[in-house]
Amino acid sequence: MRRCKRVVVRSVSAALLWSVAHGAVAQPVLETATVDYRTVVREFVADGVVEAVNQSTVSAQTAGRVQEILFDVNDYVEKGSVIVRLVDGEQRAAMEQAEANRAEARARLEQAQAEFSRIQQVFERGLVAKSALDAAQAELKSAQARLEAATAVLDRTEQQLAYTLVRAPYSGIVLGRHVQLGEAVQPGQSLLSGVSLEDLRILADVPQRLIESVRLHDQARVWIDPDEPGGTLALELTIFPYADPQSGTFKVRAYLPAGVPGVFPGMFAKIGFVVGEDQRMLVPKAAVVRRSEVTGVYVVEDAGRIALRQVRVGRTGGESIEVLAGLQAGERVALDPIQAGIALKAQREAAP
Repeated sequence: MRRCKRVVVRSVSAALLWSVAHGAVAQPVLETATVDYRTVVREFVADGVVEAVNQSTVSAQTAGRVQEILFDVNDYVEKGSVIVRLVDGEQRAAMEQAEANRAEARARLEQAQAEFSRIQQVFERGLVAKSALDAAQAELKSAQARLEAATAVLDRTEQQLAYTLVRAPYSGIVLGRHVQLGEAVQPGQSLLSGVSLEDLRILADVPQRLIESVRLHDQARVWIDPDEPGGTLALELTIFPYADPQSGTFKVRAYLPAGVPGVFPGMFAKIGFVVGEDQRMLVPKAAVVRRSEVTGVYVVEDAGRIALRQVRVGRTGGESIEVLAGLQAGERVALDPIQAGIALKAQREAAP
């Protein structure tokens, strides 16, 4: 990624040479990196808003009266936890009746099977007509159909009973409660609203002129904190297939990886969409030194002389930082600003 050289800094001062020869001053050895242009991605940075992938309102799926509300606003709920319990007397009675009907249908089927077997044996001996066998077979099929119907009714009543225990579809935070204890609810009526903090995404607008480049490269980085170096790489992008007729922009969703700290729905964020490549001058981040409001690097010349050079820097990417002004390609910068500063001070003191 970078070319480094070890440079021995020598002063032209006779006094410094004398001190080095007598061991008064240790000869500084500096590791340097050569400044050059590198190919980096070109980004379009847009403002975005964090939103939850899972945000919904849980509704009742059966009629009943609210017996218990186990969570309230701002409570954290695990996936599958019971959040609302309805009075289940009517549903339980319907299920018990369905169980009885299925038991009766099973008994009728067993009776029809035994009757069919008996008639079949008699028919094989030629003691009854074919019509008697057909009638027994039809009764057997009817009994089988009645058992299947009774089983379907039982399954439906069991499901209705299960609906009296309203469970959380995902882990998250309760945002709103829409019912009161003892209130009668009907199917479709809102109970609780919630949002999941596990799966988050950023929603941003991209101009029409850039949407094809965004679609081509299909890559973006997200910054919740503008000073955060590098940002967070988005897992995937979803580009809306239509533009806003008022602004001429396309909405794009960038999905974040799980576990990004300090990110919550509703927060603002910066998102950089890759739209191409550029040649930019980069230096190692370790070589940049900040003194009050001045940003600079220690430049090491071929003769070994050191100079603190003020530079104007741009965006940080990984272990490198962009230099907008103050350096030229081919120059070398010290990777240890502290040692370079010590060497520069010794160089100045030794100067005549």
